Amino acid sequence: MIRTAPNQQLARLNTDPSLRIVVRQDWDKSQVAIISGGGSGHEPMHLGFVGQGMLTAAVCGDIFASPGVEAILTAILSVTGKAGCLLVVKNYTGDRLNFGLAAEKARALGYDVEIILVQDDISLPDNPQPRGLAGTIWAHKVAGYYAQQGASLAEIVTRTQKMLASVSTIGVALSACHLPDSDDTQRIPEGKSELGMGIHGEHGVATLDTQNSREIAKQLADTLLKHIGEDDNLLLMINNLGGLSSLELSLACQEILHTPLGDRISYLQGPATLVSALDMKGLSLTVLPLDDQLLTALEAPVNVAGWLPITACQTMQWQESPALPSAELGTPSQNPHIEKVIKSICQALIDNEEPLNKLDSQVGDGDTGSTLATGARFILNALTEQQLPLNEPQALLRWFGEKITTPMGGSGGVLLSLLFSAAAVAYQESGDLATSLLAGLQKMKDYGGAEQGDRTMIDALQPAFEAMQAGKNGTQISQAATLGAESTKNMEKANAGRSSYLNAESLKGHSDPGAWAVSQVFERISQYL
Repeated sequence: MIRTAPNQQLARLNTDPSLRIVVRQDWDKSQVAIISGGGSGHEPMHLGFVGQGMLTAAVCGDIFASPGVEAILTAILSVTGKAGCLLVVKNYTGDRLNFGLAAEKARALGYDVEIILVQDDISLPDNPQPRGLAGTIWAHKVAGYYAQQGASLAEIVTRTQKMLASVSTIGVALSACHLPDSDDTQRIPEGKSELGMGIHGEHGVATLDTQNSREIAKQLADTLLKHIGEDDNLLLMINNLGGLSSLELSLACQEILHTPLGDRISYLQGPATLVSALDMKGLSLTVLPLDDQLLTALEAPVNVAGWLPITACQTMQWQESPALPSAELGTPSQNPHIEKVIKSICQALIDNEEPLNKLDSQVGDGDTGSTLATGARFILNALTEQQLPLNEPQALLRWFGEKITTPMGGSGGVLLSLLFSAAAVAYQESGDLATSLLAGLQKMKDYGGAEQGDRTMIDALQPAFEAMQAGKNGTQISQAATLGAESTKNMEKANAGRSSYLNAESLKGHSDPGAWAVSQVFERISQYL
């Protein structure tokens, strides 16, 4: 972290290798030094907050273990001048003892040292020793701000303690963290969450029968509101305990801001990873009632790696979107011959729904038949309701291009939409259906990235369209499509679609589902071509 720190002003004290102490290289001992520390595993806390405007030094212990007295004392002696030193300590037994003894030793050597305990955990209301959680970094920030302003040690202690008295934190976890050499990560039953779990994986106050973000947000908000009473103008920190994705954090933030607690939030910090618990899949909420002095201290710029600026809490912002232009799809018209062709195509796809799904399950995800049948039923319904411009080829192609994506999700519907839309444009110039379909097929290939021979529906479509353009009869066109589909059985590699993830052994002997569907369609309509 020293080597990647953006401020490039950090150094590790060159002392016993077992002592891990990070200090500011640009430190002026005329000011009060602010030192914090604790077990590793909470990154970016503590050393991520060393720098101008926050900590002077951070002392790093082993994972979830307090640093020793020698390390803490070394840090004090290295950065403390006549102005004195403030130790920001989380309220855990090991931290209290080690920092406390180091402070006593430093005082015996003539140094002016004070200690502040962070105890912002509200999940265990009857606990006489509340734990120090994410509120610790606000103590770093406030103390660091006043130290930079040249305040005395006594003033810094008074202001920071006053702030901490109003800080409240509660966390929730869906799973515990992975401790070194421990398999105890499945302590929380599947589908449940633990309210008040500590940042070292300690048991919480209750197990909730949910992992639903809305229900969890309500529980957290209700607990915080009950504790803080009528306070408003709140700063809310949404802190990732290490294992939640950015998407999950954003969802949690949205749900929290929809609770009654959200109505009292004026400023936000996060959602972000500020005080982690290794990879614990959970989050903590920390709130603080603000006044002008606190806001000034917390908004003051700093030069550290881990701090995230606080921002005003916004209401949801909306901007009007222009409506998409409606496509001219032509006036519905009748053409008995074209109607028979379309009905035959649709019925072929519906009749082969199960065989296509079975074939696709061998080389894909098993839904080609259902997808094509759904599109076919949609078109049959439009035929029944006389919505299609059957007597205008260009308008009919455009209708298919615009409408086919409505029932057919995924890439299949988009590919067919590209084919028909581009064919409609080409028909205006050529006036020939086969030529237009080949032009549409080229656009499908351009955007889809597949060519003939790549084991896709193109292997049946292209020979069929080329046979149409060459003036072949219906039987010959159908045979061309069937031969194209059959050729995919011997292709050892698919270069597009889900089949491209399979090896040659998995593909061997199986037709491409899309190509096979095309062959079935042309077989059914050969009598009309």
